[in-house]
Amino acid sequence: MAVTIMTDSASDISQEVAKKWGIVVLPLLVRFGEDEYLDGVTLSPYQFYEKLIETDEIPKTSQITPFDFGEAFRKEVEAGNDVVMFTLSSGVSGSYQSACIAAEDYPGKVFVVDSKQFCVSEYIIVERAVELRDAGKSAAEIATIMEEEKKEAHVIAIFDTLEYLKLGGRISSAAAFAGTMLNLKPVLTIEEGVVKILGKARGSRNGNNMLTEWANKLGIDYDRPVCFAYSGFDDTMLQKYIHDQKDLYEGHLQELQIAEVGATIGTYAGPGAIAVAFFETRK
Repeated sequence: MAVTIMTDSASDISQEVAKKWGIVVLPLLVRFGEDEYLDGVTLSPYQFYEKLIETDEIPKTSQITPFDFGEAFRKEVEAGNDVVMFTLSSGVSGSYQSACIAAEDYPGKVFVVDSKQFCVSEYIIVERAVELRDAGKSAAEIATIMEEEKKEAHVIAIFDTLEYLKLGGRISSAAAFAGTMLNLKPVLTIEEGVVKILGKARGSRNGNNMLTEWANKLGIDYDRPVCFAYSGFDDTMLQKYIHDQKDLYEGHLQELQIAEVGATIGTYAGPGAIAVAFFETRK
């Protein structure tokens, strides 16, 4: 019995990587005014940031409907496959509930896991599931294992600008203005399924150091997936971080896995954000 791993585009897993891993990435709907796009399909991350910096209104992202989940599940089950679906956190979206509704039609065939994450921390959870699939685990076994291992997944990110947090109503205009004047860079993570601010650093260098401090505090399990990410038009800021903090990664990773941050987080991060996602070392 073959196992199909599914996720949504909030994981920032590109269609190219999905094809390489042999998984299915279902796109969320992104709206700029009256214009609608399929995240990662008809709207690339580069195109998303082009539109983002040109608009005065924050784009809207719509969750995947129970019908669309059901169609995706039906296709796989009719092909003789079991499915494990990883959704973005139920703390920020109703996608998990929609997937569960659709999965009710396929008991014992479709297993839905609330990743409690999004962006690259959801990415590494899915990648870990792919490793388990390739090791011969069943869909039920993968779902059970990842319900536990997802608790050890973390993402730490630094935003270069406060502008899009302001536009999205996450912080006040006064706070954004003060932060910009002081060159403050917010350092964030995802905890209990929602975004949490770990602190604010004065300048990018201090922000990068804070990223590394938190990674060291938790401990990085290099035997499980690690992924870096950036938002915007190029990875210059990320490459600088990797170079400056090379002692943390050098000799531990054969290659650096890098993802582009798409619409789900990019809407609030804007260009210039960087992140690292990893599983913490087991105590």
